Amino acid sequence: MPLPTFDIAQYPAQLAAKAAGFERNFAEFGVSGTAVHASDPRHYRMRAEFGIWHDGDNLDYTMSDPDDPKQKIRLDTFPPAAAAICAIMPRLKERLIPSDDLRRRLFQVNFLATLSGELMITLIYHRPLDAAWEAAAHELAGELGVQLIGRSRGQKIVIGRDWLLEEFELDGRRLKYQQVEGSFTQPNGEVNRKMLAWACQQAAGIGGKLVELYCGNGNFTLALAPLFERVLATEVSKTSVHAAQYNIAANAVGNIDLIRMSAEEFSAALAGRETFQRLKDIDLDAFRQATLFVDPPRAGLDDATVELARNFDRILYISCNQDTLRNNVAALNDSHRIAASAVFDQFPYTHHLECGVLLQRR
Repeated sequence: MPLPTFDIAQYPAQLAAKAAGFERNFAEFGVSGTAVHASDPRHYRMRAEFGIWHDGDNLDYTMSDPDDPKQKIRLDTFPPAAAAICAIMPRLKERLIPSDDLRRRLFQVNFLATLSGELMITLIYHRPLDAAWEAAAHELAGELGVQLIGRSRGQKIVIGRDWLLEEFELDGRRLKYQQVEGSFTQPNGEVNRKMLAWACQQAAGIGGKLVELYCGNGNFTLALAPLFERVLATEVSKTSVHAAQYNIAANAVGNIDLIRMSAEEFSAALAGRETFQRLKDIDLDAFRQATLFVDPPRAGLDDATVELARNFDRILYISCNQDTLRNNVAALNDSHRIAASAVFDQFPYTHHLECGVLLQRR
């Protein structure tokens, strides 16, 4: 079965149709003039995961057919993946095929790349990994110049380190982000930069304090922090919190308080329904007049967090699901209006569209 085609010539029209669909979806809330941020039409994905198909001593990368997930497509390259991933795929395959230690019972390969040029490969197996595998993996990592991880049930062997350091420039600053294997990172690096720039543009001149929920590894936190007097950021994932702490130190940002807690817990704390030892050194009253920034999971904001958001004069909302965004905007429509909107094409040639809105109190 052939690899699906990605027609670059059709990309502008596809993006225009998606942006028009967003404006139709939010027309009743007065949305117009939405800023549209395109992706590179090729080599835009910084993450890629492939199955492995064994045919005797040979092997191939595979992906699932979008129309029939049980059907596997064999491929040698994948044009949406970052150029560094596309370049290393054949080199890795050439090294895996003659090595029984590296090839045997291998069933998945994951790639993670950065704009700054670092690359990580994770090899996943249906067998325990032994000393022979580790010796071969050390040689492979050195030859390819990558961070390499081997995984099997109950095992994780790291050759080098299990994280990459992403670096890029934003508004004259050089930002650094630790990206940990297996944790969430933005899939489209260049579009992420556009998202950060748009968020900073909307926040410019507001000042005061910022409350951020779902801060992840600090992707938006670090970009927005210089625009505010103080930032209170929350995140529930322990791995993401540790990465965010690393990133705060690496970027020498001194005005961020990072608390490990869920959005629901923070909503209860700010509403006075519960108290948490984790917040004992935080003056919550000082953040009641803050700007709120949220970048929630696909499920959007739960009812309690929507009610929390209602208390803020300004809400900067990034969403990966415009349906749940629309539901949240509708719930806040009696108190807040959309003052600015944007779409960001993280996934060209698909129906997915990242969205951003600035909500201001009526």
